[in-house]
Amino acid sequence: MPIHFEDRTARFEGACTVEEAIPLAEWLCAVEDPRLDLGGCTALHTALLQLLLASERPIAVPPEDAFLKGWVMPVLVKR
Repeated sequence: MPIHFEDRTARFEGACTVEEAIPLAEWLCAVEDPRLDLGGCTALHTALLQLLLASERPIAVPPEDAFLKGWVMPVLVKR
């Protein structure tokens, strides 16, 4: 599973696919003050991006991947 849920932290690792959308949505609704760690993420499906945008939660650890850092993070930070 590319997203590991640990207490209040969702840790994204590798290619995160559409199959992770429902578990992420449920987790975001259930956890108070969730922490998002995209440090190990190498690909992010647009469904997950939409959930992150809709949640309006800050990204605690930005992705190291050059594309995600340069193109996706600016979108997530501007909200």
